[in-house]
Amino acid sequence: MSGIGDAADRNTDGVVAGAERTFRSLGRDLVPIGAVAVLLALLPIQFHDSRSMMTVIITGLLFMAYAVAFNVIFGSTVQLFLCVGALAGIGGFSAAILSERGGIPMLVCIVIGGVLAGLVGGLLSWIAVSRSLDVIFTGVVTLAFSLSFQSIILGRRDLTGGETGIVVEAGSDTVLGGKVGAYYVLLGVVVAYLVLFRLIQRSHVGWAFRALRNDEVAAELAGVDVTRYRVYAALVGSTMLGVAGSVFAFHRGFIGPSTYAFADVDVHVLVMLVFGGIGSLLAPVLGAVVFTILDEILISFAQLRVVLYGAVIIILFLGFRRGVIPTLESAYSRWRHRGEGA
Repeated sequence: MSGIGDAADRNTDGVVAGAERTFRSLGRDLVPIGAVAVLLALLPIQFHDSRSMMTVIITGLLFMAYAVAFNVIFGSTVQLFLCVGALAGIGGFSAAILSERGGIPMLVCIVIGGVLAGLVGGLLSWIAVSRSLDVIFTGVVTLAFSLSFQSIILGRRDLTGGETGIVVEAGSDTVLGGKVGAYYVLLGVVVAYLVLFRLIQRSHVGWAFRALRNDEVAAELAGVDVTRYRVYAALVGSTMLGVAGSVFAFHRGFIGPSTYAFADVDVHVLVMLVFGGIGSLLAPVLGAVVFTILDEILISFAQLRVVLYGAVIIILFLGFRRGVIPTLESAYSRWRHRGEGA
């Protein structure tokens, strides 16, 4: 009996030790997110008196949230959704219309907006997978959806206001009505998204995502349900886009066709993510920070802004072809191996 008791004790100790290792590993994974949260939380201390600068950094946070959500879809399962703005717009316009026309509470509208965007994104993913569309054709289909969404916004003036847009008053008397309050709400959204992305990476779902990203055929042979996991990624990422778009609508107090336009949202988000490093946890953060600062620097160049912006992007991408974070990680790995070899 004592032998059985000793074996049970050893098993219990092993389970406890394994749980402790998992907890410590998770803690280490969340440290970078905590550091980012602390650094970003300090910005309003310096800029809270400047409405223009608060607008800039709030926009930067919004695109950071968009880029994290897009990273779940594209960075995890290589689904090129060129409808980031459209999915965010589904959330934003749905929440605004339900709030202004239906009198539904703001938080409920944000949830509904996120759910609707998630369902549309999941449907687009299911169509792409069921029709065996590759990355390029998935991009074409989702781009067509994005353009169709813009046409609907312009055509349904009774709901969306058409070219004049729609006024959203529900958030004006809440924390989202002020610059500082809205900043910290969006910061909370970004941190929550980063934590969710890290937890997905550590789960069995993350393992399936990595298998799909690396080699779809090998993943399928290993038993990964390609359709299910790609739809999972689209559902989660699109819901995140819808929620972020809804929060921004209530903060801004006005949304129109340009708020979620392809040229103003998708292009920037794609550049931010690719620059930081597709699939990397902090790639959206780095990309959003760099290109928000770059936009602010180049704004004084007026007509030359677009040309200079393009030139800077070319230079940056030539220097960091795989993205900044993967390039730096590779450089550090080579340096460490040289040190060990010496």
